[in-house]
Amino acid sequence: MGSGNVGATNAGRITGKKGFLLTLVIDAGKVILALSFTSVLTDGEGYLIISSVLIMMGHLFPIQLGFHGGKGVVAYLATALFLCPISIGVFAIIMGGSYIIIRRYTFSGFLSMGTIPITAYVIEGSFITSAGLGALFMTVLFFHNRSFHHSVET
Repeated sequence: MGSGNVGATNAGRITGKKGFLLTLVIDAGKVILALSFTSVLTDGEGYLIISSVLIMMGHLFPIQLGFHGGKGVVAYLATALFLCPISIGVFAIIMGGSYIIIRRYTFSGFLSMGTIPITAYVIEGSFITSAGLGALFMTVLFFHNRSFHHSVET
């Protein structure tokens, strides 16, 4: 229904705030649970980044949905929350501030999501974590751009 996407935004359009929140909590919960297992079973941020990339691929291409998943925003934000919680605080502040100034939700969202890898590097001092979050952000950008061009062409 709607855009045909299984993500939280489309769920919210179709079912309202409850559908949005339920989808958001389930998607974020899956990420946090998977990264928690990785954290317990392995040692090192590299394994968390590899797990994050695999989680993102599972979110974008879920087998049970015929490889048609969401756009990765919640998977990215939940990964950032797990790896560097402060980056989500900075994200929220920049999102709110930029939206107040420019009144464009999508642009404000992408602008603020782009600060997450930078914030993670400043806070954590880890190139691996920052680069991993940067790669996930680029993946989100690609999948939003791809779906935008697809919807314009069709």
